[in-house]
Amino acid sequence: MYITDRGNNRVQLWNTGTSIGTTTAGGTLNISLNGPTTIIRDSITGIVYISDTYNHQIVSYPSGTVVAGGKSAGHSNTQLYNPFGLVFDSTTQSFPIPNYDTNEIVRWVLSAHNWTHVAGNINGSAGSDSSSLYHPVGITIDPMGTIYIADARNHRIQFFLAGKSNGTTIAGITDVSGNDSTLLYSSYWVALDNQLNLYVSDTFNHRVQKFLRY
Repeated sequence: MYITDRGNNRVQLWNTGTSIGTTTAGGTLNISLNGPTTIIRDSITGIVYISDTYNHQIVSYPSGTVVAGGKSAGHSNTQLYNPFGLVFDSTTQSFPIPNYDTNEIVRWVLSAHNWTHVAGNINGSAGSDSSSLYHPVGITIDPMGTIYIADARNHRIQFFLAGKSNGTTIAGITDVSGNDSTLLYSSYWVALDNQLNLYVSDTFNHRVQKFLRY
């Protein structure tokens, strides 16, 4: 099991049956991380990809290669700005990445030098309509290429069909926070099970909510 140990700026590997972790990235190793948040592993190659949030980049390990961003924070198509979430789309060999501080989702193809815009206002402004986002954090994707986004400051989950820039709210109510069963309060992370049921970390309500397949 890989764990992003954000406060220690490292990734720890815990093998089955062990009680001691091994630092595999960051920490005192020669390649530094700054607030690593999300980690994904390619089951075919064994390569690990990490959202190195406060370095504004995505890095691969064990090589330590920057595969996206790495040119300081910004809004040009070669930069990222506090990427928290990360997912790998095996169909397109690309990373859909939430750019937290530019309120958008971008797609970075492996070996490319820049991203293409996927969702949110292309000028980076926040909003709450169907084509806008406000501090997106978590992201996941289903086998059809549909993207699910935890639109944190809008207290909702947005559903974007492949190739579409207008989303549908499938959990929460836009710009309304609360703790009843229909509401979210700063929804940070999303995950799908094999039936495409949706799980949401409802951060400030201190709970995880399950929503049946949309």
